[in-house]
Amino acid sequence: MTRLERTYDASPEEVWELWTTAAGIESWWPPDGFTAEVQMLELEPGGQLVYSFTATEPAQIEFMQQAGMPLTIESRKTFTEVSPPNRIAYRSLVDFVPGMEPYEELTTVDIEPEGDGTHVTMTMEPMHDEEWTQRLVAGRTNELDNLAKEIERRR
Repeated sequence: MTRLERTYDASPEEVWELWTTAAGIESWWPPDGFTAEVQMLELEPGGQLVYSFTATEPAQIEFMQQAGMPLTIESRKTFTEVSPPNRIAYRSLVDFVPGMEPYEELTTVDIEPEGDGTHVTMTMEPMHDEEWTQRLVAGRTNELDNLAKEIERRR
């Protein structure tokens, strides 16, 4: 398991809203150089989050093309736990790796008050190999950095 931790200058409720609404997700979740669009959001255990990321910047477009991947990838997550405003967990369908059979990866996000802010701990299962696990960690690190930027932008 890999853990990433951040503390944000926002209430747990604000962080929860950014993590659990279509507008919130679209505002910060996409990796740098991508946009996001939420198609479905069923915020309950067993519910689905379906969204797409589209590469929009030259470096990301080139990476996707070199990896043999389409510029727009639809992603699916199934919520396994939804406990507002403190915990959300989901299984991500990994069906975008060329030559790899689809599988699921579990991520748990704990959102806790800390002083005047909120501490977020993201725990992730590893992917099928070290290279893809490092890509996952880099992507999730970017997500958490983008969340900080979105919180700051809203201030």
